[in-house]
Amino acid sequence: MKAKQLTILLMWLTTAFGASAATTDEQTLINEWKDSVRTVFADAYRNKVLVNDSLTMKLHWSIYGPKPADGYALYISLHGGGGAPAELNDQQWENQKRLYRPQGAVYLSPRAITNTWDLHFRPEDDTFYRQIIMMMQAYCDVNPNKVYIMGYSAGGDGVWRLGPRMADHWAAASMMAGHPGDVSLLNLRNTPFMIWCGQLDDAYDRVYRCQDRIVEMDSLHAADPEGYIHEGHIVEGKGHWMDRVDTVAVTWMAKYQRNPYPKRVVWHQADVVTPYFYWLTAPVNELSREKEVRAQIDGNTITITRCDYSQLTLSLCQEMVDLKKPVTVMYQGRKLFKGKVKTQPGTLRRTLYQRNDPAYMFPAQITVKIK
Repeated sequence: MKAKQLTILLMWLTTAFGASAATTDEQTLINEWKDSVRTVFADAYRNKVLVNDSLTMKLHWSIYGPKPADGYALYISLHGGGGAPAELNDQQWENQKRLYRPQGAVYLSPRAITNTWDLHFRPEDDTFYRQIIMMMQAYCDVNPNKVYIMGYSAGGDGVWRLGPRMADHWAAASMMAGHPGDVSLLNLRNTPFMIWCGQLDDAYDRVYRCQDRIVEMDSLHAADPEGYIHEGHIVEGKGHWMDRVDTVAVTWMAKYQRNPYPKRVVWHQADVVTPYFYWLTAPVNELSREKEVRAQIDGNTITITRCDYSQLTLSLCQEMVDLKKPVTVMYQGRKLFKGKVKTQPGTLRRTLYQRNDPAYMFPAQITVKIK
């Protein structure tokens, strides 16, 4: 199935399921959405293969332990390898399938869609990972606020990139023995992040670049003590293989759940741009790498301190602000909006199917002009 065809189909299912939008409650909407996801991904789930355009991603998953009351966790675990023959990457995938055993969780290892050096974080990959999360919610009762990403070696390379650029999807992330390249870590403000590297793992200066990024995360956290939760481990005496000491990352990540409505958001566009991040939406025709938005909520006041777009849409729910009272939006000392925000069932439905994530189903939105 082509990615564009999938989007059109899900939009059609918005109206095909549950036509009485004005009276449909949130749980009914979620149930209808899960039905639509099961309809779209029936073959993918049965065959454990996702296909988008000409690219194929094979999947392997195991379920460990009884289901928690709030649903299973999902651990997406990326294998090593990289720019190598398919046989080597296949072997690394086989190894990754059995590397960790998180309890009360679906442990899912995807086979990378290419055999290139960037095999886990090509621009096309993000669609696959979103589809995995959707499918596991619909079929396996995964809690969307308990989705974690982790990876070893080339898989760690992937986590360095995917952790920040899809930060609003993850409850936490753990990078093992990967190289960060030039990735920005700003988006990790609300995503706990773990860094693991062997002391002797100096190929491509890997350990030195990991040390630099630990220092960077330390600095970000010092400047914003409520954000940038992290741990960094340079494992003494170990090379590229750390003899599984990194397995404690599983229990460390499990301490955290995603907050889809953080009071402060730092949104820095990465190499793969997106119009959405947490409760913020930017104009599609203005998206480009390095553009940034910073916003925070204090009571019923939303303050935008930086915005590189001409306008911004703020999606709101009762967990964020008191929708029964007026909401104020400020930008660099200017009042952009003040008033009560109308809630509409149609907005719930539209945002659910736009984001394909029940946590980002919002009853109200404000669009403000910045420039």
